[in-house]
Amino acid sequence: MREFDYQVSREADGWPNEEALEAFVARVISAAGDYLAEVEGQPFPQPVSELSLVFADDATIRDINAEWRDRDSATNVLSFPAFPVAPGEMPGPMLGDIVIAFETVAREAEALEKSFDDHLTHLLVHGFLHLLGYDHIENDEAEVMEGLETRILATLDLSDPYQGSDPL
Repeated sequence: MREFDYQVSREADGWPNEEALEAFVARVISAAGDYLAEVEGQPFPQPVSELSLVFADDATIRDINAEWRDRDSATNVLSFPAFPVAPGEMPGPMLGDIVIAFETVAREAEALEKSFDDHLTHLLVHGFLHLLGYDHIENDEAEVMEGLETRILATLDLSDPYQGSDPL
């Protein structure tokens, strides 16, 4: 199992305690890292890569989204790579930051008729891929990123979150 060094911060009500969040994150990100390294040939710095995860609320992520992306709205997940990297390239030792909003994740999970944990798993994988240079702005990029998400989620026994939809 690929190891990462996590800095987990619980900054809003609703989330489990930091120890539970760290265990959840370790399971998901390790599975994603293992898949990317073993199947896709993604290199990672040795001995471990570092990343920061902030479990926030809608108000916090809205402020961050407004400041860094000029979008005055809450969103489910934001990713901030520490260093620019293209997909498949060696990232720096610090991968970056992932911020997730509790209320948005809960609303979306309910609307999608998925468990909170399954949707959170998808968003962690999504955010992690952004740290490694993947994006979904253009259709061809979206197809690649969504395909990776789907295959990684399958290793965690989760179904295709994009089944029956066009790329983002």
